[in-house]
Amino acid sequence: MVENIVGWILGMAGGLTSLPFGKELIVFVISLMPILELRGGLIAAALLNMNAIESYIICIIGNILPVPFILWFINSILNWMRKKKGFLSNTAKWLDKKVDKNKAQIEKYGFWGMVLFVGIPLPGTGAWTGCLIASVLEMNRKKAFLAAMMGIFMASVIMMIVSFGLLKNIVG
Repeated sequence: MVENIVGWILGMAGGLTSLPFGKELIVFVISLMPILELRGGLIAAALLNMNAIESYIICIIGNILPVPFILWFINSILNWMRKKKGFLSNTAKWLDKKVDKNKAQIEKYGFWGMVLFVGIPLPGTGAWTGCLIASVLEMNRKKAFLAAMMGIFMASVIMMIVSFGLLKNIVG
């Protein structure tokens, strides 16, 4: 699924690759995005034949950047969205369902549950969802931030092996 979305984005943003730092910009933006995060960014970087270390750094920064904003502001934003009608309310309800579906994993194991939830690159996991759940559960923000960082680094190592090892050998 992630590979398909990344491929579609690369197709849409392909013209940017001719600009100076265009590839880097694409990879950075993909790494910022919910669902894709650094998983998608590293896949995109490998498909764009970028340097592995440079890509790794760009993806880590892109994935870390939204974390403090999610931890500190998402509850206020969700409360505001719940009061609206239509798209915003429906989005808040969808996010609430996502939290309810996954919160048991983090509640049960606390800090280490969040590290694993963010760090194991499976569909529906990652820093965005982990921080959303941590915020809704009112986990200590500093601990949640540290858990998210550890999870991001764990996921980055796994995805570097997949993207620049396995994927590179299959595609490239």
